[in-house]
Amino acid sequence: MKKLIVLILIGGFLVSCNSGNKEEDTIRTEIKKYQNQITELNKKIKDLEARLPDGMVANGSGNALKVRTRKISPQPFSKYFTATGELEAINEAYISPEVSGQITSIHVKEGQRVKRGQLLAKLNTSLIEKSIDEVNTQLELAETFYKKQTELWEKGIGSERQYLETRNNYENLKNALATLQEQYNMTIIKSPIAGYVEDIILKRGELASPGMQLMQIVDIDNLYVTAKLSEAYLPVVKEGEIVTITFPSYPDLVLDRPVTRIGNVINKKNRTFRVEVKVGNKDGRLKPNLLANIKINDYNSKASIVVPSMVVREDLIGSYLYIAEKDENNNMISKKKYIKVGRVYQGSTEVISGLEVNDQIITDGYGNVSDGAFIEIVG
Repeated sequence: MKKLIVLILIGGFLVSCNSGNKEEDTIRTEIKKYQNQITELNKKIKDLEARLPDGMVANGSGNALKVRTRKISPQPFSKYFTATGELEAINEAYISPEVSGQITSIHVKEGQRVKRGQLLAKLNTSLIEKSIDEVNTQLELAETFYKKQTELWEKGIGSERQYLETRNNYENLKNALATLQEQYNMTIIKSPIAGYVEDIILKRGELASPGMQLMQIVDIDNLYVTAKLSEAYLPVVKEGEIVTITFPSYPDLVLDRPVTRIGNVINKKNRTFRVEVKVGNKDGRLKPNLLANIKINDYNSKASIVVPSMVVREDLIGSYLYIAEKDENNNMISKKKYIKVGRVYQGSTEVISGLEVNDQIITDGYGNVSDGAFIEIVG
């Protein structure tokens, strides 16, 4: 009986061992099957990722957007504004005769360079010359009488009245000659400045009179740029401040010059004031009335938080942008941050508040993210 029991136990143990081996095989088979499924699923995931839009990847947190970021650090920031002006000649003369007369000769031509005091034209002087000759003859006689009467008066001969009359006659004729000589000089027209003859309006033989323009002389060696600025800029524009001048007609020409003069009157019609900047022009390339642009600095900061203007957006609440940070699960997400903006210049915006140093602003891909979206930083 005991032998029978032992045999039964041994048989049960063997059956149990065989069953355990079969279960292990089954587990291994299941693991292999799942591994094959994982391989197949990974392949399918890669195939699907290839069909996603550029920049999108799939991960355990859902769709994530590839973005680039830039870490915030203080930097210098300056702002400028540009005003349009035009060149004017410092020295310019519209020549007009001081007396009336017919133009007998013109001694210059248009485009000619002239010196100060150079003869430009002459008027008819025949009547004045005759008058001068007559007065000269009378003056010679009056001078002779005056000298003889003076000698007699010094010797006590003759009356005081005779002496005074001859002296008075002599002085009057001298004054008359001086007046005629001055009138004669007025018929000889000379240039009051050095420059170029820009325009000759009247021709030889025509009648000229005071107030009638005969010709125009302009000095282009010394010019100045004039611009009219809004009164809002009055506190920031200073005399002597260096400004940059450019010319649309000469893109390669850039001049840095100090402000020469600031107007003292605000124009009531357009609320502007006048600014002048002197410009040398020894090569003659620049011309009066040529358009010019003046770039003036109106703000400087040694350390500002500055972001690209393109990443700043607006909604009903205000201005905002997106930064990259980690959530509680250590996933990288985009976060919407409202900011207060300051000045804007050439694609850069100064941020007054809302950002901290070392914040990572999203600079590429900012148009596709939303608040709390999963992101992947590349580059």
